[in-house]
Amino acid sequence: MLSVICPGIHIDLQADAVAAVDDVWGPILKLRSGHAIDPELRQQGSSGGAVSALALHLIESGQVDFVAQIAVSENDPLRNEVQCSTSKADVLRAAGSRYAPAAPLERLGEFLDSGKRFAVVGKPCDIAAVRNLARVDSRVARQVPVLISFMCAGVPSMQGTHELVRALGMDADDLRSFRYRGDGWPGMARAVARDGRVAEMDYARSWGTILNRHLQFRCKICPDGTGELADVVCADAWYGKDGYPDFEEREGRSLIIARSARGEAMVIGAMKAGVIEATDLDIGEIARMQPYQLARKRLVLGRLLGTRLRLGWMPNFRGLRLLRCALRASPLEWLRNVAGTFRRAKGEAT
Repeated sequence: MLSVICPGIHIDLQADAVAAVDDVWGPILKLRSGHAIDPELRQQGSSGGAVSALALHLIESGQVDFVAQIAVSENDPLRNEVQCSTSKADVLRAAGSRYAPAAPLERLGEFLDSGKRFAVVGKPCDIAAVRNLARVDSRVARQVPVLISFMCAGVPSMQGTHELVRALGMDADDLRSFRYRGDGWPGMARAVARDGRVAEMDYARSWGTILNRHLQFRCKICPDGTGELADVVCADAWYGKDGYPDFEEREGRSLIIARSARGEAMVIGAMKAGVIEATDLDIGEIARMQPYQLARKRLVLGRLLGTRLRLGWMPNFRGLRLLRCALRASPLEWLRNVAGTFRRAKGEAT
């Protein structure tokens, strides 16, 4: 059963027949960029507040009884916990990226046993796990009307968080609050000590020089950083500068991809209700906004091969077009990823 459900072992994309499937970006029924109309949701969310706005819309329109999503732990400002959001205050508490291990499905059995209808907001791997479970548990189809994800570059370990806190000149045991980003776009990493001292670091340094050096190995061989199995996936709709994202502080803007008919109906409903504002986007813009995800999808088959050569095993992925994407990569860069992963995977075998 574990091999069927666990997304670390098995991912199988069975795309909605009404959506066109792009080799890199997956099923796309409709592509937009936009933001939450509520200024508080837009400010507190990490990328225009679209995920938060959609979650709140589902609650307030009565489509779900609650939204299962990750929020900061009530007991430790550095850690995450799953939250059942039923109000705007809850959604705001969960707004903003949390670059540390998180388990939004930790209480999934409890939620299904409740008989209530709920949406799930999670990483692409979390959404894949729910899809896998739906194939063996009919309650998922009855009780989970929509799955919302966000583009993910990988999850740093807690070691990364502690290194960031130290770089901010703070003591992890003396924090009153901590956020990785948000309260602006992209927003600052911000630590507040119990005595009122505040330290901040911009996103380019916090993510670009500290947190991304602590990604878990499984994240480095993940074939789905873009949430291909979600009904709706959102991401930072970065503005480009010299071919790279420009992290200058601006008003937040979300990339919004409806991947299924259910997802598109939710987005349209939210737009009609005045919850989000969005305009159509050409598919060619995604690569400019998310160049990391483009490179990752083209190179991941090489990383998987390196894993297989070192460990004699690799996860089973179906329907994700990895060979077609690999054929678009630079052969030299592809081989470098095979070799690099072969070396890194050594530690996974011990």
